[in-house]
Amino acid sequence: MASFRNAAINVFRAINTNKATIAASTNSLHTLRPLFCYSRSTPFSSHTEAESLQIDLSNEESKRCLFNRLLYRSKQRGFLELDLVLGKWVEENIHSLDENRIKALIHVLDLENPDLWKWISGQEQPPESVSANLVFAAVRERVKKNLDIHSAPEVRATPGQPWVRGWDDIKKGQDGPVSGNQ
Repeated sequence: MASFRNAAINVFRAINTNKATIAASTNSLHTLRPLFCYSRSTPFSSHTEAESLQIDLSNEESKRCLFNRLLYRSKQRGFLELDLVLGKWVEENIHSLDENRIKALIHVLDLENPDLWKWISGQEQPPESVSANLVFAAVRERVKKNLDIHSAPEVRATPGQPWVRGWDDIKKGQDGPVSGNQ
């Protein structure tokens, strides 16, 4: 049974490879769309050029595929704070984004977690290329608004300074830390 399954998989791969080869040879301008609904010209290309990112919004199935992939990427980053902030923002706004903002969202999702969190939370100033991103600006504004609503400015770290408050800040004394859990 396993050999039949392997043979069926190999036949499926061969058919799809032949279709891709035929389509590429018949029309050199035709762009083959990958299964994940968006692609770059090469896997190692720069993320700075918005033109190099190809997004397929031609039908409902490709839109659904793209939206689900972006929603998953925003909620499953492995950095809890970003999972919550980005996931909620994307969930609320993904259906109202046009193609340029979807590209901007993909560029935000391609950023490294620690840097992105420091920039969104205001601990560090983001580079100009990131702060000019419309999606990044919207997410950062949302976080700033939530901070203003839910916390007083005097309990926050000053802009540009790390947040060093720890779980044992209350423990002050001779043997207690000066600040944080050091």
